[in-house]
Amino acid sequence: MATLGDLLAENGVLVLDGAMGTMLQSAGLDDGGAPELWNVERPDAVRSIHEAYLKAGARVVTTNTFGGTRPRLDMHGLGDRVVELNAAAARLAREAAEPYGALVAGDLGPLGELLEPLGALSPDDAQALFAEQVRGLVEGGIDLVLVETMSDLGEVETAVKAAQQVAAETGRDLPVVVTLSFDTKGRTMFGVTPAAAVTTLAALGVTGVGGNCGRGPEEMEAVAEAMAAVRPEGLLLVAQSNAGLPVLVGDRFEYTAGPEVMADHALRLRALGIDLVGACCGSTPDHVRAMSEALRA
Repeated sequence: MATLGDLLAENGVLVLDGAMGTMLQSAGLDDGGAPELWNVERPDAVRSIHEAYLKAGARVVTTNTFGGTRPRLDMHGLGDRVVELNAAAARLAREAAEPYGALVAGDLGPLGELLEPLGALSPDDAQALFAEQVRGLVEGGIDLVLVETMSDLGEVETAVKAAQQVAAETGRDLPVVVTLSFDTKGRTMFGVTPAAAVTTLAALGVTGVGGNCGRGPEEMEAVAEAMAAVRPEGLLLVAQSNAGLPVLVGDRFEYTAGPEVMADHALRLRALGIDLVGACCGSTPDHVRAMSEALRA
């Protein structure tokens, strides 16, 4: 089985997949529905999204588990199915990835609750919630953990420690990659700068740090440049920008950055030294294909 290091050595820049949520919505997911439930109720639809990204050139696919922690699933009455739904998601991604020799990233999104002192959730409880999710993902066969769309370094730390805890419990090598979401001023909602994210998370022993989501390629490139300026040796850098911003066209939303825009974006990220390049909200396999072909060329 190839590792993250193997694929990086082979490819130079490793192409990640793109959006899952907006792809599921295009496939019929209702507003307010639980995407994770599709891992057991509509597995073919989820698997087909993974396969489309793999055919487009992605070498890492991300599980359909962004809201797969107990607090997020509780909102849909599914809190007692954490391990089941996460394990099912990982198995679907694994089935799709294996014929391509690709890797599976287990996706952890924010808990949706504030940690102390701003909220009532203790760090120990947060770590336990993330660990429960990671156990399900490991059961299903993930290769690494992707902690994404984060704003609070305190919450990130609990997710990282949870992944490290489960890796120790299971004897698994489980690299952890973290991406945060930055605003127009280059800070997260909690005021974290790209440089602070790199410095803090490198000290926690993560494999990679980066940005995801945001307002589009130009702002993501500014984040990437700031991270590249301070990264320590050996730390991977990651960028997964939204495909621009959504605009209403007729009766539906379309994103402003087309595949050709994201292809140029991928080349600029490579020039900045970014190791893992993908896309986020509003992106499709067409975007990932354009990015992959540009990087190969």
